[in-house]
Amino acid sequence: MTFTDWPDIHPSWYTALQPVANDMQQLMAQLQARRNDGEPIEPAPHNVLRVFRMPLSQVKVLLVGQDPYPTPGHAVGLSFSMNPMVRPIARSLSNIFAELHADIGIPSPVSGDLSAWEDQGVFLLNKVLTVTAHHPGSHRNLGWEKITAAAVQALAQRDAPLVVLLWGAQARALAPQFNSANILVLESAHPSPLSARRGFFGSKPFSQTNAFLTDKGLAPIDWSTQAQLTDNAQLRLFD
Repeated sequence: MTFTDWPDIHPSWYTALQPVANDMQQLMAQLQARRNDGEPIEPAPHNVLRVFRMPLSQVKVLLVGQDPYPTPGHAVGLSFSMNPMVRPIARSLSNIFAELHADIGIPSPVSGDLSAWEDQGVFLLNKVLTVTAHHPGSHRNLGWEKITAAAVQALAQRDAPLVVLLWGAQARALAPQFNSANILVLESAHPSPLSARRGFFGSKPFSQTNAFLTDKGLAPIDWSTQAQLTDNAQLRLFD
């Protein structure tokens, strides 16, 4: 098996993922067999490994999610990000946008597309990269955790400034891996409706991230999503 089988993986990740390469091959084959048997799996195959298109050296912020949105057509291969045409925006993401507005004043976007964050070095990594449609959490313990853990370890061992955003218990379990003075770990409750008021709201992750990056001599993140089109304008994109 060679990584060229998966062109979505940038070559800078090859060394980090080599120890789990066989696991990846077996998992991807299993997922294809499931699709062939009619199982609806999210996200679409071309987006499953999308997060690894970002070069390892360009990662400035790691934002850890759990698993993809299970509603067909919503997931795009980036944690918390949604297909830009989907309405309504997922409630967890709506809460993220609410905190974004409270923290640094950016109006809540009408689109859930976070690719503008990705373009600036925000690595939107789910711990599990696939899910059976309509069944949240259905691919946990299928094998993704070992693969994404290798990616997290590579970032933790890198000698470069990094902000790590860990929201919720599953993500916060990763915190002990990050012990460098070059890494800022920001932990809080998950932004889901069940827990956002237990510590996510008011945590100010966006302003703290930018303050740290600026202090390290890096450009801050422009947290606007560049997706401020009206719903009517979005719909015209279908015409």
